[in-house]
Amino acid sequence: MSRQATRSVLARAGFAGTGYVWLFLLTVVAAVLSPNAASAHEVRPAFLSIQEVAPNEFTVLFKTPMQGDARLALTALFSGRIEAVTPIVSRPTGDAMVQTWRTRTREPLAGQRVLVDGLQNTMTDALVQVRFANGNTWTARLTPSEPTAVIPATQSVWAVFVTYVRQGIEHILFGFDHLLFVTGLMLIVRGWRNLVKAVTAFTVAHSITLTCATLGWVTLPSRPVEALIAISIVMVAAEIVRLERGQLSLAIVRPWTVAFAFGLLHGFGFAGALSELGLPQGDIPLALLAFNVGVELGQLAFIAVTLIGLYLIRQLVNMPRHAIVASAYAIGIVAAFWSVERLDAMLQ
Repeated sequence: MSRQATRSVLARAGFAGTGYVWLFLLTVVAAVLSPNAASAHEVRPAFLSIQEVAPNEFTVLFKTPMQGDARLALTALFSGRIEAVTPIVSRPTGDAMVQTWRTRTREPLAGQRVLVDGLQNTMTDALVQVRFANGNTWTARLTPSEPTAVIPATQSVWAVFVTYVRQGIEHILFGFDHLLFVTGLMLIVRGWRNLVKAVTAFTVAHSITLTCATLGWVTLPSRPVEALIAISIVMVAAEIVRLERGQLSLAIVRPWTVAFAFGLLHGFGFAGALSELGLPQGDIPLALLAFNVGVELGQLAFIAVTLIGLYLIRQLVNMPRHAIVASAYAIGIVAAFWSVERLDAMLQ
């Protein structure tokens, strides 16, 4: 299609001017071709679980993310003398490789340093959980800049809380589909009171399903959930265009009801991420609360930064209403791409 033909099509859709055409095209191309946009949860954490089953004997589960048929080159190492009791058994689970084995320590595990070797060469994190036979647990988040930590005999409640708050913040900030939905919601809602209602409804709803799914009360397969989340973004983008055309619908008149309904769906997506991390058996309610708090803090930070950014832009330039329509089309195209991609993965 020629540039003139493209401009004509966009003009009929409500765009005008060369600047809007290029803004629209650049937005779509950047979103679709971005490596993070193609898969909304591309950066997944590794997970190392160590559980004492006999004096100085532990079962080990090490889950590492996979890209296609290749897994991240990560290895769990300890500073003390440790010998394997059973060979390592590996099994792929679609987007991760799960390795399990049993090991014996020649000296107490508490006080040893655990290292996820290779983490420093990645962009992901590793969550480490150790559970001793006496009921004491320890949870830590290792990062590429700090891929090692000392295993203590006990851990404070505050340390568990902080660890899962950080995981919640990280998940929402790298959950580009959830952020795109929130962006679309912000474009539909008019007035800060209505925005507070819509965001609150979305928060309450995904908190409900996050809790129910994490505790095993209600479960849904992850692939259909991810596909439906992408489709929900397409629907929100369509509502933005309908609003700009002066039409009315339930999402426009009562956006908090739609936010609540879709929030229930997005909560299952959050639960899938939390299940990948795992929960400390002795602190499940605390970890669940902390993860939810982290998600909300990350979501509120994103909304605040977006509103501040829009305010500053409006102080510099006069933003036409066509920019909202352009944003809606860009959101819809990216979400439609995700929908097709995820439906294809679901049907394979």
